[in-house]
Amino acid sequence: MEIKKHIPNLLTLGNLFCGTVAVIFALKGDYYATALLVGIGIAFDFFDGFVARILKVQGELGKQLDSLADMVTSGVVPGIVMMQLLINALDTDAVGYFGVDEYGATGSNLPYIGLLLTLFAGYRLAKFNIDTRQSDSFIGLPTPAMSLFIISLPLIIEYEGSAVLITLLHNKFALIGITLLLSVLMVAELPLFSLKFKNPGIKGNEVKYLFLLLSLILLFILKLTALPFIILLYVLLSGLANSFKKNRK
Repeated sequence: MEIKKHIPNLLTLGNLFCGTVAVIFALKGDYYATALLVGIGIAFDFFDGFVARILKVQGELGKQLDSLADMVTSGVVPGIVMMQLLINALDTDAVGYFGVDEYGATGSNLPYIGLLLTLFAGYRLAKFNIDTRQSDSFIGLPTPAMSLFIISLPLIIEYEGSAVLITLLHNKFALIGITLLLSVLMVAELPLFSLKFKNPGIKGNEVKYLFLLLSLILLFILKLTALPFIILLYVLLSGLANSFKKNRK
């Protein structure tokens, strides 16, 4: 039995492990540890496919395992984080029993809306596995991008956010709006470029290099606050690139 064919799957399991532990920290409200683990998990998610292509050991098992791992790291975790943000916005602990806490106090069911991110992530991942159009690009917002957007929000509140931004992220309607927008973007028929480079040259990769450059600038200027804007930039540049291609035809 060749060991090399299992190397990408081990990386994928690393993603799953990070996501599983991130769930625990998200429930505890330790968003820094949650973000760190999700970031490491997404790195594993990137490199498992990269390594599989280099070793030429791509297969159906790896494809299915990758989606299962992503479902946890980039599906369950952001859903829980958004649910916790909604709990904080409502200033209630009475969730978990559909509105009644362990002492019988009536609460709100509204935080469960955050789990729409988990449901739509699951739908998107299943759709991705059977969609032959997404080998070199994406249709709909990838779940790791959605996850990075969501896990950055509590960090912005705690470490980097302006007073206006913090107020916005404590508003239940703003959080519900973000949830609905990202849920729709994940399953929308929206072509988005992939960051996979077939060659390191600039020709054919102009949009990717522009995105990476602008992302670095945003990170330098805005730090943690940059992450949601980087995801929005990704969607915007994809739309502009698609419009440019259509106009050239």
